[in-house]
Amino acid sequence: MLYHTDITSFFEENFALMQHHGWSLNDLENMIPWERETYMLYLNNYLEKKKLEAQQKNASI
Repeated sequence: MLYHTDITSFFEENFALMQHHGWSLNDLENMIPWERETYMLYLNNYLEKKKLEAQQKNASI
């Protein structure tokens, strides 16, 4: 299962990974599909955790 559904999504995902997370295009292109999926899963989990932490922090203020 790939995270992108079409070529536009694929390029948008690459752009976001390069701009916001500091990955190089070379690193992204050299990943094998399951490796990319694994890193995307970890990244999504990390971002969800940070989002929940921010929501909890804002709720306690």
